[in-house]
Parts: sequence; structure tokens; C-alpha cells
Amino acid sequence: MTKLTSMFRAFAREEDGIALTEYLILLGVLTAAVITAVTLAGTNLAASWGTWATWFGTLGGAPA
Repeated sequence: MTKLTSMFRAFAREEDGIALTEYLILLGVLTAAVITAVTLAGTNLAASWGTWATWFGTLGGAPA
């Protein structure tokens, strides 16, 4: 039992896992930011393509 207790205490004193946790949280935040940016850019890009398509459609269509 004392060996198990000393293992838990050694694990609690170790600080390497804390840095890993911080990096994983940072990675999650950055991933969410990239996904949000790509989603918003995609939505705006789709609206721009729609505007251009409408404008080209008013020019009389493709030549025969």
C-alpha cells in the first residue's frame, strides 16, 4: 500500500504532463479557430461566386 501511495505522490509531483495538457488545449483552440475561419471564408466565397454568376448571367450568356 505504501508503494502505491508513493507512486501517486511521485505522479502528482511530476510536471511534464502539465506542459502536454497546455499544448493540447492550445492545439484545440487553434484547430477551432481555423475551422471557424475556413467556414466563414467558405460562406463568403459562395456568396461572392453567386454574385459573379448573376452578373455574368445578365451579360447575355455564353456565345453560341
